[in-house]
Amino acid sequence: MATLKDVAREAGLSVGTVSRVLNNRGYISEETRTSVRDAMARLHYQPNAMARSLSKRSSSMIGVIVPSISHPYFAKVLSCLESAAHEKNYQLLLFCSQGKVSREEEYVSVCSSNRVAGLVLCSGTVKTGELRDLGFPVVTFERFLNNADAGVECDNYEGGVIAARELIRAGSRKLLCISGAGEVSMPADARREGFLDVCSEHPEIEVKVCLCAPEHLDDLNYVQELRTFLDEMPDTDGIFAGSDVIGMQAMTELAKRGRRVPEDVRIVGYDDVNLARMTNPQLTTIRQPVPEMAKECIDIIMKAARNESYPARTMFHVTLERRGTT
Repeated sequence: MATLKDVAREAGLSVGTVSRVLNNRGYISEETRTSVRDAMARLHYQPNAMARSLSKRSSSMIGVIVPSISHPYFAKVLSCLESAAHEKNYQLLLFCSQGKVSREEEYVSVCSSNRVAGLVLCSGTVKTGELRDLGFPVVTFERFLNNADAGVECDNYEGGVIAARELIRAGSRKLLCISGAGEVSMPADARREGFLDVCSEHPEIEVKVCLCAPEHLDDLNYVQELRTFLDEMPDTDGIFAGSDVIGMQAMTELAKRGRRVPEDVRIVGYDDVNLARMTNPQLTTIRQPVPEMAKECIDIIMKAARNESYPARTMFHVTLERRGTT
């Protein structure tokens, strides 16, 4: 079994330099990092993560709690977090809470026991008191949690404003605003506020707000509720869907009713997941800059590890991805 000394000899570097690369300490050139990674690969060297965490205040693991792993938005978030963490030689310790408070509290405790370098919370029902004195930074991703060390969000209000303006520009006048509903307030709630504020400026616009049950975040089945919403407002000619998943299912339901998109009904989604480009027509949507947001989460954890200052709240702008549904 290869040792740290073997890796150092193979890479032509000192043991101390290899150790700094593995522990992500101090400035290390990308050339040096590559040399160490290549040497480790050739020797099939696997660092003992548990031993390293016991010798340090924290491990090279970053905890992530998401409410769902089946939802394409959270799949995208996880992919971007993993890429950003890997760039810093960190790995993710993933938990799926399915929106259950007891699970979230349990997972926070597991992160503490494993001495994670930090925790990214994409699920927001955990009690804020559980986040005190953990010994590692807690960064929320599109969630409100007062006791977190930092929060990373997109400008959801701006997203609602952009969506309303796009539907009105496209000629829609009878609008449905469809979004999820939950017991906990979320930054995404501001999407409705922005949408409704723009609509209120246009007296000719009729708008109906429709809320979907929170469990659909995991089962992804909005069909029955969409049928109800469209039955209640059958002459709808514009839909703002609070997620791309809702927007895509709305397209399917409208097709069953013989209503064409975008000729009869225009649709704007939210998130810009990969599937939004695979519909016919492709879904117009509000793009969250998830890769940039994920990188900011990891950068905050890295800064905390170096005892550097970092912003308590970071907000990113969103943009319109105009495609075939408008």
